[in-house]
Amino acid sequence: MIASPSLLPEMKLYLATEITPIWQASELALEQANVPPPFWAFAWAGGQALARHVLDCPPGRWTNRRILDFGAGSGLVGIAAMMAGAKLVRAAEIDPVACAAIGLNAKLNGVEIEVVLEDQIDRDPAADIILVGDMCYEKPLAERLTAWLRLQAGRGIEVLMGDPGRTYKPAYGLVEVARYDVPTSLALEDREIREGIVWKLLP
Repeated sequence: MIASPSLLPEMKLYLATEITPIWQASELALEQANVPPPFWAFAWAGGQALARHVLDCPPGRWTNRRILDFGAGSGLVGIAAMMAGAKLVRAAEIDPVACAAIGLNAKLNGVEIEVVLEDQIDRDPAADIILVGDMCYEKPLAERLTAWLRLQAGRGIEVLMGDPGRTYKPAYGLVEVARYDVPTSLALEDREIREGIVWKLLP
């Protein structure tokens, strides 16, 4: 279904309208079928908050900037960056279905995004700014990602993270940039409103 995320009325995305059977399947069944859960099919609170912040920034904030949208999912953060005037957006994902969705969503919003199907951790991001929406939901990934992002911040790359209070968000070295109340679904979250906070990650 084509819908606008609650915090992003100026954007249209192909999103799931309900929890799909594949989402409800057991982890074992998903593993046997070699199909990852469709994280890309939902506009998660951290990503929405980060995309809203990108669009709310003063004109020129993103102009001529090269952006890496890490763990891009549906592509909403990268799309917001292109809508805000970024020079180039690379949307990185490890799910090929998500990569296809990013391409469709970018076209739907009249922007062009470079889609990269590979794990970016431990690679040169080739970016001025890294945007990370709602990626701290799993401990091994969050620890590995945070270590890599801190290295990039130490190199002078700006790192912004959108997070609604996930368990494995970095415990230190964060500066709050913006805060939004994001309507959510009880089918996905444990509440109807989550507070999406945009953080700048320090080295």
